[in-house]
Amino acid sequence: MSLQHIVLRDFVIVRELDLNLSGGFSALTGETGAGKSILIDALQLVLGARADSGVVREGASRAEICAEFHTTPEILEWLDQEGFTDIASDDHLLLKRTIDTQGKSRAWISGGPATATQLRALGDRVLDIHGQHAWQSLTRPEAVRGLFDAYAGVNLQSLNQAWTHWRQTTQALHAARTAQATLQEERERLLWQIAEVDKLSPVMDEWADLNSQHTRLSNAQALMDAAQSAINALEDDDNGALHLLTKAQDTLQDQTDVEPEFSALVDVLASSLAQAGDVAHSLNAYLSRTELDPARLQTLDDRMSLWMSLARRFKRTSQELPALHQEWKDRLLQLDAATNLNALEGTESKAGAAYQTQARKVSQARTLAAPKLANAITQAMQGLGMQGGRFEVQLEPVAQATASGLETITFLVAGHPGGTPRPVGKVASGGELSRIALAIAVTTSELGTAQTLIFDEVDSGVGGAVAETVGRLMKQLGQDRQVLAVTHLPQVAACADHHLLVSKRSDAKGTSSQVSVLTADARVREIARMLGGEKVSDTTLAHAHEMLQTSTKASQK
Repeated sequence: MSLQHIVLRDFVIVRELDLNLSGGFSALTGETGAGKSILIDALQLVLGARADSGVVREGASRAEICAEFHTTPEILEWLDQEGFTDIASDDHLLLKRTIDTQGKSRAWISGGPATATQLRALGDRVLDIHGQHAWQSLTRPEAVRGLFDAYAGVNLQSLNQAWTHWRQTTQALHAARTAQATLQEERERLLWQIAEVDKLSPVMDEWADLNSQHTRLSNAQALMDAAQSAINALEDDDNGALHLLTKAQDTLQDQTDVEPEFSALVDVLASSLAQAGDVAHSLNAYLSRTELDPARLQTLDDRMSLWMSLARRFKRTSQELPALHQEWKDRLLQLDAATNLNALEGTESKAGAAYQTQARKVSQARTLAAPKLANAITQAMQGLGMQGGRFEVQLEPVAQATASGLETITFLVAGHPGGTPRPVGKVASGGELSRIALAIAVTTSELGTAQTLIFDEVDSGVGGAVAETVGRLMKQLGQDRQVLAVTHLPQVAACADHHLLVSKRSDAKGTSSQVSVLTADARVREIARMLGGEKVSDTTLAHAHEMLQTSTKASQK
């Protein structure tokens, strides 16, 4: 999956840039301060890096970055898994991100809204960026381990999970051993409390139902009297509502021939009569099944009294008592498990064995990968001004198991023939560190899956014949991958298949950067400038022309 096209609008000091990129090795050069790393920064943002309002060009409302990639089957599968099904059959992938002056960011993958997390996950699959300070990571143990494990194909997720589980079981066992007396006291207290509330055995939501039943039974006589009174008012032979409604209906019915408007009123009365009859029927049914029940009322009184007494004793509301009862039962189960040392010891032993199994797998993979990486980087060092130097990967057993395995990983280097390899950060100079970092970058990039490799001034601190070797290495990488290198070395730029120039210009609207593709004479002049500074002479032009010819002949061999 290679980078085909990039578009920038109002990004930092770029007003507008529309750039097509080719395969192979492309060098990106320009004077100091021209903005050579702007493209790298833009690509990192469109692939999910943290954004802020500082990237918006002064005077603009927002910055916009678009990057188009050619897809691969693996990327299409990832897109489908992430829900971008509609575009998963497309040959090209368009990523877009905007950042406004408030620092708010929006992102899209081929028109579909995307999150920064999704962009970062995609970025890991399409680009591999090596920065100019990559050597600094060689002095950090965690970075060294991450780099080596990536080379060895080691994924620490299963090991980390096993370690976390083992640690939790070990802590639980230790806590149980040191707190047996306290746990037993708490267990006895819980047993007493649960036994007290077991006398009631309260049920969730029962309290509201008890109150409702108690209220009805307490007012049973009044309710029965009210129902009977209502029945009398409805069914009295002379003055009952049903009799009077029937009389009114008959009276109006007799006059409907004279006044048709009465028909609608007769219908209303018929409906009212039916509803009143239903009420009378329901009230009679209520009376038939309702009776005074002093025994049930006393039972409810006793249960509610015990309920409220227990709630007061344990300083809870009546509604909270069932939940408190269940909480104690759950806690008792936990304590019973915690006081079962045999079970805890068995669980801890199994967790430790599971960790050791995962750790041994990781150790085996590291042991197999260490000599391979050491040999590959040693070979790369020979052409980077460190002839006879040697690189080693040291795996030292740790005194205690860790989340990252059973060994520490240290990169050792001997910069000269016959030297004893020692830790990289202690024996290598700044220039040597840069070259070692470059050797590692080239070695690990050859084994990576990203089709686009970006080197941001990783050749800083080298020159002469070593610079030529750097250029040839990148050109070699460009045969299988797309390589983009920001460089200040003419020897590296001369080896490129394509040459991009970053320059600044000023006008009435301010200062802006632009990128142009150099060919023929323009490329000779740029390499001459890199050789001799701002003043380009016939000598530097001749030297630049010779460098380009030499690079072309070398690539044809």
